[in-house]
Amino acid sequence: MTGPVLPSHGRARPLGLAQVSLTGGFWGDRQTVNATATLAHCESWMERLGWLANFDRVADGTTGPDRPGWSFSDSEVYKLLEALAWEAARTGDPGAEAAIKRLTARVARAQDPDGYINTCFGHGDQPPRYSDLEMGHELYNTGHLLQAAVARLRTSGEDDLVRVARRAADHVCRTFGPGGRAGICGHPEIEVGLAELGRALGEERYVEQARLFLDRRGRGTLRDIPLGRAYFQDDIPVREADVWRGHAVRALYLTAAAVDVAVERGDDELLDAVRRQWERSVARRTYITGGMGSRHQDEGFGEDWELPPDRAYCETCAGVASIMVSWRLLLAIGDPRYADLIERTLYNVIATSPGPDGRAFFYANPLHQRTPGKAADPDEVSPRAEGGTRAAWFDVSCCPTNVARTLASLHGYLATTDDDGLQIHQYAPCEIRAELPDGRPVAVDVETGYPESGTVRLRIAADAPRPWTLTLRVPAWAAGATLTEDGRTRQAAPGLVRVHRAFRAGEIVTLDLPVEPRFTWPDPRIDAVRGCVAVERGPEVLCAESRDLPDPAALDALVIDTRSAPRAGNGAVLVRALVPGHPGRDWPYLPDPAPPAGDAGWIDLPLRPYHSWARRGPAGMRVWLPASAPRARGE
Repeated sequence: MTGPVLPSHGRARPLGLAQVSLTGGFWGDRQTVNATATLAHCESWMERLGWLANFDRVADGTTGPDRPGWSFSDSEVYKLLEALAWEAARTGDPGAEAAIKRLTARVARAQDPDGYINTCFGHGDQPPRYSDLEMGHELYNTGHLLQAAVARLRTSGEDDLVRVARRAADHVCRTFGPGGRAGICGHPEIEVGLAELGRALGEERYVEQARLFLDRRGRGTLRDIPLGRAYFQDDIPVREADVWRGHAVRALYLTAAAVDVAVERGDDELLDAVRRQWERSVARRTYITGGMGSRHQDEGFGEDWELPPDRAYCETCAGVASIMVSWRLLLAIGDPRYADLIERTLYNVIATSPGPDGRAFFYANPLHQRTPGKAADPDEVSPRAEGGTRAAWFDVSCCPTNVARTLASLHGYLATTDDDGLQIHQYAPCEIRAELPDGRPVAVDVETGYPESGTVRLRIAADAPRPWTLTLRVPAWAAGATLTEDGRTRQAAPGLVRVHRAFRAGEIVTLDLPVEPRFTWPDPRIDAVRGCVAVERGPEVLCAESRDLPDPAALDALVIDTRSAPRAGNGAVLVRALVPGHPGRDWPYLPDPAPPAGDAGWIDLPLRPYHSWARRGPAGMRVWLPASAPRARGE
């Protein structure tokens, strides 16, 4: 039973989902909530809104222009099927298995004899097939169907869902292959679906079709729109681009496919292009949370250093797609920086979206909420993605199902093997049971309270007849980490630390990561946060909430004394802050930088993990805090 990504070769091999299991902790708890609440929640909303009935109406010949939902609502059903497939394999839950069969039956009935499947085009009075490649999302929907089938195939074998996907993929290859229509989809996704299904089924023509779609993009194939062809990544060929641009989710899904094709085809030029794009985009177009996408108008990337906190879009789906890209690059290249970004994005985007009950979500993830949002009605669809509170469902509800499939398969992103050993990239309580290619067993139990605690204890669970190498990632922020093994402690610099020997059952290797709170300063070229400071603790970005201020309206006025280090206390991280008073003015600009009048005095301001903001109810919030040299008390 393998996981979401299985390249034919690379620097590391992903472990199958049966080889790693979360046993609790930060991520284990969230995976349980996902299984017990989120999956049923998603199906219930899709049933209520008629998105599932769309398939029934196509099958019955009753569909028409009154079809509910956007053109991409089919994809939410497919993402839910993918999540259910991972979950059924993880736990053997009969409810998840029954849901897969129930949904698959409805989807299969709607498939046309030639393999085409879509509930918005091509039937009755609907527009003809592929008549709106820019915005119709037909191939995008099919791509998510293929990914759902990959999950089912890798966890359960071929079934009706896989057969539906085969016929759909064959239809795409006939329609858009060599000698067919030279088109592409306005929203990339078919590429990654074809590449992964091709791997899973051993069908080279699917991988080749993915390559063909990739090489067509960036040549003005799609019609121009006011947002420009960069919105579709159809402005510059993939191999020639230096940075990610346009709609963030589109860009990242396309990049994930580019890594897949590069690996399968041994295309070093394409892989180097992706690596170049990752490096510049992470260095200049990524938020401290790992969030991507700074513009609301196109849900897209801005220019270099354009990272405003209050207008950050940082769509949850872009966080999912970022992890898809970095995981593929990690497998192909092995650079721990990719795992660093995965960790940052997991804790500060993926963990931020769902509420504690798994039935409400953030779509966008700004780093500054100036005024508390209005609490969302749990029985109503939210028309806006950028509200300040989590909503039960959205008019465009791509994020809940994307979170669901990511959490259901999360244990597949923790560790890898190579010919000589085991590499652990993310830290969570878990059990790992695997074999190296030559039969050497690698069995490790991970015990940790991470990220609250920086101590990670790895207990060897099986004797190994011959030596093997245990490799642990030391995050870039963890200067001062130590590794203890065989009674000896040594420094572990950021990067990778290795232990090589013939392990015996019961041995303990301990990695200690310094998770004390720390100040983080922005690059001065990020104009929007110049003069501000953020606070991080381990992998978590922290934030201030208006609920913790004496006057909630003072959130935008506070300043932080950075000469006093942040410290843990009272269940939060405390920083020394001043909430000055501001007299009323009829003009918001001054002739000189005179200090504000009426200082209210210095306070210990509690900061909390960004992923927990608004869990206590609507609140103003900010990650970047203005820094100030302190004045003497009483001045």
